Amino acid sequence: MKAKDMREKSAADLKELEKSLAEDHFHAKLKNFTNRLDDTSSIKKLRRDVARVKTLLAQQARGAAPVVKAPKAKPVATPKAAAKKAAAPAAPKSKPAAKHAPTKAEGSSKTTKSEAKKS
Repeated sequence: MKAKDMREKSAADLKELEKSLAEDHFHAKLKNFTNRLDDTSSIKKLRRDVARVKTLLAQQARGAAPVVKAPKAKPVATPKAAAKKAAAPAAPKSKPAAKHAPTKAEGSSKTTKSEAKKS
């Protein structure tokens, strides 16, 4: 059930709804335990519905206005911030570290003392 629909109900209706949802939740858990429940997601849905009802009852008891989520607005870039971003040079990407040192077969640039005497 949607919270939007629940907000339109009175406190007495919400208390009655809470009791029936809690009872349904209990029976769903019992059926799940005895492997007679087909839709196990109903336990989660019922638990959340009970929580929604309790939240609305608490809001009504406090006299608080119901909370409605507003869509998130993207931050507006100021011309000054946009200029800084455009003027800033891109950070150079670092090369990944070598996993092992190169061997002589791979063309190591280090020479040993015996190789230095030969040349």
